[in-house]
Parts: sequence; structure tokens; C-alpha cells
Amino acid sequence: MTGIPDPETYYDEHDEKEWERLESSLHGRLEWESTVEILRTHLPETGHVLDAGGGAGRYTIWLAERGYEVTLVEPSAGQRAIAREKVAEHGLEESVTILEGDIRDLPLDSGRFDATLCLGGPLSHVLEADGRARSVRELERVTAAGRPVFVSVMGLLNWLTLLLVTPRHLDLLPELAESGDYDVDLLGDREPLFTETHFFRADELESLLADADLSVESVVGLEGLASVYSAGPLREEAARRSDAEFDRIRRLVDHQRNDRTVADMSAHMLAVCHVQK
Repeated sequence: MTGIPDPETYYDEHDEKEWERLESSLHGRLEWESTVEILRTHLPETGHVLDAGGGAGRYTIWLAERGYEVTLVEPSAGQRAIAREKVAEHGLEESVTILEGDIRDLPLDSGRFDATLCLGGPLSHVLEADGRARSVRELERVTAAGRPVFVSVMGLLNWLTLLLVTPRHLDLLPELAESGDYDVDLLGDREPLFTETHFFRADELESLLADADLSVESVVGLEGLASVYSAGPLREEAARRSDAEFDRIRRLVDHQRNDRTVADMSAHMLAVCHVQK
């Protein structure tokens, strides 16, 4: 059996790639720019922010550069090492704390943070439904009353679309569409394209958050219709887009960000929530 790597192993092996992901492709840039625009709108002006499952620290550094105190929690040793390196390169050691930890059991006090981020899909890498529910409860627990929680996950409809142009997995689509789980039970002995992942529909994400007593303000698409550029056959085409063309694509994504159908089709969707008072 070829086997599918667990998320921690996968991100240890792709440490630098994860740091580069949000600037090395058109769809990655859209994910980044859409996310930080939403953060600018909803974050408190100051405070202590948790970056849960924060990987190599791109959002941590962005936050610290804007004056926030940041705690990054990440299970992958490789990702934590890059985060420490990048934080030092930016001279932000006094503003950032980096901890080993899992979003299912955060090693942090209740109500400690003025905002909590769980961005890029850490929640998508929790395969067990009860584990996802526990993770969301943990995000709610460590955040102060009335404060924002931001959660982005990987979208099921986009992943199904990508597999439509990757014919070797075509016969798996009905089962994947039913469960949302890209795992060893689905793949068997096939060569995996990615690590273990649960892909979400928008309604599923919203219900999961609401069940943890989070007040969901919105669920938006980060790459929107431009998510198609994450498909292998279109990546070279995407790389040829000029700055002016990228700007037009970004304006389209911005215009449709709050459209629920577009959010459901997006490679990543982001929920803006608040801990109830």
C-alpha cells in the first residue's frame, strides 16, 4: 500500500513550500489578499491574537508587524522551525510566541485571546467529526467573550472540480462527494495527491461553528471563481497573467466574495464569527 501521509508528516516534508504557498501562485495570492482584507475589517485595533495551526507563520508575522502580540500554535516541527526563522528575520521575537500544539487540545487558558485565527485549513486536516467539533470548541474557549474568531477551510466542490481534470481519481468522485473525506479509506493503494483532508461545504462549516456557540457573521469565498486556477492544467495559464490581469481577477473575486454559491465553490472559504457575550 502506498499510503497517504498524515498532515504533520506532510507539512514537515513540505515546510518551505507552505511558506511560499501564498505568494507563488495566482490562487495563493488571492487567498492571502482576501484573508488579510477581512482581517483588517474585523480585528480589534490592538490585543493578543492566537494563530492556531499557523504553519510557517505568514499571518503571525503580518499581525506582529501591525503591533499585535501573537501566539502561534502548530503541530509540525518543520513548520515551527520556519516560523521561528522568519520571525527572527523580521525582528519580531518580542511580539511572537511559538508553541507546539494541536487545535483539538490547545495548551492555552480560557478567554485569553482578543482574536483567534485558524486559517488555511487546519480544521480540514481533522478527519474525525468529533475531532472537528472539539477543535471548534477549543477555538471558542480560548477567545474572550464578544471577540472575533476567523476559520478558513478547504472547499469540497473545488476539490471535486480539480479531480475532474485529474482522471486517475475520477472513479472516486461519488464517494468523496458523499463523505468529503480524502483519506486512506477512499484511496486504498493509490498514490495520493495530498494529505488526509476533510473538505467542507459552506453549510457544514456554518453549522459546525454555530454548534460551538459561535455567532457566525459570514462565510465568504477567498479565491472565488478564480479557484479554477489551482487545477494543474491551468496553473501555467495562471502564471502568464499580467499584473493588470491579476488586478481584474481580484476585483471579480472581491465583488463576488459574499455570494454564498461562490463561497461554496471556492478553494478556501472563510467564516467570520464572534464568541457570544
